[in-house]
Amino acid sequence: MHDDFVANLHLLCSYYPSIAEICRRLPMNRTQFNRYLSGRYRPRHMAMRRICAFFGVEEHELYLPQADFCNLVQMGRIAVSQQSSDSELLTGSIGWPDELVLRGKQGMTHYLGYYFEYYYSMARPGMIIRTLVCLESRDNGIVYQRTERTQRSSQPRPCHNRYTGVAVKLGERIFLVDHETLNGHEITQTILFPSYQSQVTRLTGLRLGVADNSERMPCCVRVLYQRLDEQTTLRQALTQCGWLSADAPELDDELLQAIRNDVAPGEYHFRARH
Repeated sequence: MHDDFVANLHLLCSYYPSIAEICRRLPMNRTQFNRYLSGRYRPRHMAMRRICAFFGVEEHELYLPQADFCNLVQMGRIAVSQQSSDSELLTGSIGWPDELVLRGKQGMTHYLGYYFEYYYSMARPGMIIRTLVCLESRDNGIVYQRTERTQRSSQPRPCHNRYTGVAVKLGERIFLVDHETLNGHEITQTILFPSYQSQVTRLTGLRLGVADNSERMPCCVRVLYQRLDEQTTLRQALTQCGWLSADAPELDDELLQAIRNDVAPGEYHFRARH
């Protein structure tokens, strides 16, 4: 299993120009990273979370037999590319000017880390979906990844959809724009209220996207981001993602009220709840 981890890590690295660039973008000490590549050491908790977030993989996937892992990469289940620099990821795909992204990075350190995202599913009416979001800082700005993990009774294994995007804080609002990486069929925008507390726990706002089914209906829903406990591992967090019923015991009344998609009397727009 350890040899498979090393082989899989080498495969991911082969899609980038150099180990030096990977270490710069992680960021991570190159000597430390070389120890993982050599198999002398295994990454500890925080280093493993950083590696998984950077390459867009789940921790357990890194320990798959190499043939199985290669199949995931070849099928596009794991999106890797040596062509995307920080600048291209942050500005090239959406045409944002560098100065806007740099300005939008100011004040975002407060929000970096992992979150559960909750909203009423666009594909399964009445069900709530919980996804995993990771916000991280790059030289040019803030990038993030959303991972959806869903499973239907007809599926032998869970299905994972990954979205990557850019986050900026402008005019006292946090704007997130991402795209789906496997098929490229969706762009999603989320706007969140900022938090003025010393510790960020929850953020609320609106999310605009399309239903992930044959209808492909454009939808807008209320959304809540809940900060993860630092002791929660990436694998633990991903196993908790998926569809939930509104009466699930882990959903408290405050959360349910924040994501309820009702329109109050006298409201002429669908508004977020602060």
